[in-house]
Amino acid sequence: MNAEAETRQRVALVIQYLGTHYHGWQRQLHHRTVQEDIERAIASVLGQPTTLWGAGRTDAGVHAAAQVAHFNATGPIPAPKWAKILNGLLSDEIVIRASAAVGPQWHAQYSAAWRRYRYLIYTDRYPNLFVAPFCWHYYHAPLDVAQMQAALAPMLGKHDFSAFRRAGSDRKDSWLEMQAVELTRQGPLIQLEIQASGFLYGMVRLLVGTLIQVGNGNISPADFTDLWVQQQREKVKYAAPARGLCLLRVGYPDFPFAPEVWFDTQPQFLFNS
Repeated sequence: MNAEAETRQRVALVIQYLGTHYHGWQRQLHHRTVQEDIERAIASVLGQPTTLWGAGRTDAGVHAAAQVAHFNATGPIPAPKWAKILNGLLSDEIVIRASAAVGPQWHAQYSAAWRRYRYLIYTDRYPNLFVAPFCWHYYHAPLDVAQMQAALAPMLGKHDFSAFRRAGSDRKDSWLEMQAVELTRQGPLIQLEIQASGFLYGMVRLLVGTLIQVGNGNISPADFTDLWVQQQREKVKYAAPARGLCLLRVGYPDFPFAPEVWFDTQPQFLFNS
């Protein structure tokens, strides 16, 4: 075995980013993206281009509390050192929480068992500068949380969610296993957490945009269920703003990071009830 083969390794990263000024995760020709910025930083260290594979492709403006990605590297740098090195090269809008070596068959996207997103809706009539980058400020009408919870309950299990799929997806089908849907209210803040085996292109924002219509009384929980069960994509007309959405965490059967690195790293806003 030669020296190069001995130092070849696959490195996994846990990544946080503020999506406000990024055109999403995936590399694009004419727009700034998270993947491109990190790939450029890695290439400056390795002296050659490399591909960074992410667990999920977040849209423009969407944040991540614990995105997971991997790349292949050849050289003497130990995998745990990559986090500190990259943080010295990246903008303040991206932080590598930790880095670790993984096996050659481990894949950030294909090895993932589930992804979990959080969406925040701020309902106070007065704007709040300190929550604005992370919430949809919806104050136009009262929202009935109990009705919204009732609408979400039937989504658990394996279903075809093509009604909440934006055009342009390269996924072969729209069948997903919905593992958790949890809606809570604390003061003026409504929080939705949704976990599934995977997500369709634009799915969470389309779902929230439609769920708001349940909360404000425009449609019933039964109408909401019929809409996606009957795959009535033409009735899904509104996508919630990107800034309220955060990729909260990704789960793996074999993950080299401690829970404090990735499990719940988006801080919670606290309001008086």
